[in-house]
Amino acid sequence: MIVTLDGPAGAGKSSAARSLARRLGWCYMDTGAMYRAVTLVALERGIPLTDAVRIAALSEEVLIEFRAGRVLVDGRDVSAEIRTEHITTATRPVADAPPVREAMKRIQRRMAAGIDVVTEGRDQGSVVFPAAELKVFLTASAEERARRRHREQIERGQASTLDEVLNSQSRRDDADRSRPVGAMRAADDAVLLETDGLSAEEVVERLVALVEARRPGREAT
Repeated sequence: MIVTLDGPAGAGKSSAARSLARRLGWCYMDTGAMYRAVTLVALERGIPLTDAVRIAALSEEVLIEFRAGRVLVDGRDVSAEIRTEHITTATRPVADAPPVREAMKRIQRRMAAGIDVVTEGRDQGSVVFPAAELKVFLTASAEERARRRHREQIERGQASTLDEVLNSQSRRDDADRSRPVGAMRAADDAVLLETDGLSAEEVVERLVALVEARRPGREAT
C-alpha cells in the first residue's frame, strides 16, 4: 500500500510521515532528502547545477537508501550534510529541472514497488503516485506554520523574527505553487487534513485511521 503526504512547508508532513511509517512498521520515503542528496553529490563531483541532464543521470547512478531515520548515498550517511543551508539553497534549481524530476519519479516508483510505504513531498499524490491507495494533503494556516518554523529555528539557535519567517514562507509557498514541474497541489482525490490546533500525536492518529479505512480489502468509511 502506498500513502502519500503532500503539503506546504511547515505543515508538519515530514514528522507526520516519519511517525506514521514508524507506527505502521512501513518504509518512509523522504523525497526532499533525495533531491538534496543528489545535489550534494553533484557539488562534490563538480557537476554544474544547471546541467540537468547530467544530474538526472547522476540520480540514476547513485544508490539512495533510508535506514533507521538516516539518509545514505552509496552506503555513506549524509543525513547531516544535506540539511545545511548551503544544500537547501543549491537544491532548488535541481528540484525544478524537468529531467531530474522525471528521473526521480522513476526512482521513487521503483523504491515503492511491492512494499508498504509512506512517502512525502510536493507532488507525490498528484504526479508520482496517482494510483496511491491513500493521498493526504497536510496543511495548516500560514500563521501556524510560521510559528512552528520559528520555534524550530530558535531551538537550533538561529536568529530570526516571526515576521521574517512568515515573509520567507510566503515567498516559498508562491514559488512551490508556481513551479513549472512538481508544483505543490493537492491531488483531486486527496484527503485534506488541516493540522491547526492538533498535536503531532493527534495528526498521526488521524492518519492511522485513514490508512485503516483505505487498506486493500476494506471499504472506506
